[in-house]
Amino acid sequence: MIPSACILSVSGPELTEAEFSLFRERQPWGVILMGRSCNSRDQVKRLVDDIWRAMERPCLIFIDQEGGRVARLKAPEWPLFPAGRAYASLYHVDPAKGREAAWLGHRLMAEELSSMGIHADCAPVVDLPVEGAHDVIGDRAFGVDPVQVAELAREALKGLAAGGVAGVVKHIPGHGRSMSDSHMELPRITEGDNELAKDFEAFARLADAPMAMTAHIAYEAYDPGVAATVSRKMIEGVIRGRIGFDGLLMTDDLGMNALGGDLSSRGVAAIAAGCDVLLHCSGFLTAPDEIVAEMREVAEVAPVLAGRSLERAQRAEAMSTQRDTFDVEAGWARFRELFHDVEAAA
Repeated sequence: MIPSACILSVSGPELTEAEFSLFRERQPWGVILMGRSCNSRDQVKRLVDDIWRAMERPCLIFIDQEGGRVARLKAPEWPLFPAGRAYASLYHVDPAKGREAAWLGHRLMAEELSSMGIHADCAPVVDLPVEGAHDVIGDRAFGVDPVQVAELAREALKGLAAGGVAGVVKHIPGHGRSMSDSHMELPRITEGDNELAKDFEAFARLADAPMAMTAHIAYEAYDPGVAATVSRKMIEGVIRGRIGFDGLLMTDDLGMNALGGDLSSRGVAAIAAGCDVLLHCSGFLTAPDEIVAEMREVAEVAPVLAGRSLERAQRAEAMSTQRDTFDVEAGWARFRELFHDVEAAA
């Protein structure tokens, strides 16, 4: 059964009959769980099983679990993980310990995710924030130096993969300079090639990542007024060309207000520009029937996964099937010890 080139969401903690029918009919490549769908470990496991039953296959289940303020799995049901800035602070004290913590934190996170059937995480953030930019990235970043950010993000990807979770680097080719929130409007970055080279470098160092998520941002020096998600110039010339990324490229949420037009036109434009997969989260809606209606609109314009897109999807799936042996209790003890070191040095 060949899936459609889209990732859809679920409106609540249980799969509705309408969602079951939509998934059975349209066969999205994956499903992303938002906070509204995550109440407890047992409930999430049941939801994943129901999604797989609807699809008649164990599709990839995604989640946004970076740590810090971007975490769909909340305490006290799930453990808290630090934001990217915490790893950066430890790296400044001791780079080796910073890298170790980034691996270990994401390996522990992968243990939580994979135990519930979640094998893809929309993390790590590879954006480089600049002074004066909108705080939409802020403390989510691993720092402002491309080498440091890439090193920590590399360890995060390795930690996730060791626990059977494929990572998604974001937001390629760089969201850190945006002066507005792309959830609300289209940010326009006016800096030229010399300034943006630093942003691109961080992603170029991770060009072999299994998946990446686009930035709904217009880079005026390359394609004025057109978000990278729907810009063939940005995807072919910068993301695939200059950065050299050849993994699966998914859109950021098509429901965000940075993109103009309706959902159908956004989806068509993103595929035409070179995105492999459409992502839709329905983050602004709460009514299940409205969420299903939006998901159907996206699914109806998503092509069947084929060619290079299918190969990239299969490569990402393969990375999510391997899991090493791991002493969770010892891992948590070492993780806390590492962050005690940076607190003591502060």
